Parts: sequence; structure tokens; C-alpha cells
Amino acid sequence: MEQRIDKTLGLLSIARKGGKLQLGEESVGALQAEKRARLTILASDAGAATVRRIRQQVEGTRQQVLVLPYDKQSLGAALGRQTVAVAAFTDVSLALAMVKTLQPETVDPELLRDLEQRVSRVKARRNSRR
Repeated sequence: MEQRIDKTLGLLSIARKGGKLQLGEESVGALQAEKRARLTILASDAGAATVRRIRQQVEGTRQQVLVLPYDKQSLGAALGRQTVAVAAFTDVSLALAMVKTLQPETVDPELLRDLEQRVSRVKARRNSRR
């Protein structure tokens, strides 16, 4: 389990450093409003009001929300902050890679299928441009 934790948090850190992961409720809310949040992640101990607002913002869209098995301090430590309750990927391939590092039983198969289909569409679009 420890290796999976390191891999997941490491991928989150890489995504953040690469500018593909936005942190904080305000930044994430703006991404969601622009429909650019490919996957929104929440800390396991995120406040009820935060969770409610994030879920309401994606209601009726194809944007996905995933509660991670990490608390705010763990996410914050991996991402160079004191605490992080909410973050959003802007890159669907990185989002899929992160989801695949989680324990299979903690991930909704429908979420995984949706991300895989979206990655396939992105790759097909890139190949058609060449």
C-alpha cells in the first residue's frame, strides 16, 4: 500500500509542477465553470460545504469528482502546501494515470471507463492532425 501512496502522491506532484493540476476551491471552481476540469479530486476529510459546492458545480456536466483516500495534510505535503482539500486536473491523461495508481476497489469502474474513452478521443484527435 505504501508504494501505491507514494506513486499517487508523486503523480499529483508532477502534475502540479507541470501546471496540469490546479489547487484550491476558487481555482477549481473557475476551471469547472469553464468546463476545463477533467477530474476534480477531494481530500477524504474535505469539509461538507466544500464537497457540496464542488459537486453542485459539476452537476449536469461530464466533469468527474473523486474523493481520494488521503487527508488534507497528506495532499498538502505532496503538493507543497500546508493543506489541500480540493484540486483539479486539466489534463485527462494525467488524471487517468493517477486514478490507475489507486487501489482498484476504491475507483468507480464507470469513472475509469469514462477517463479511458476521453484519453482515446484525445489521442485520436492528435493522430488525425499529423
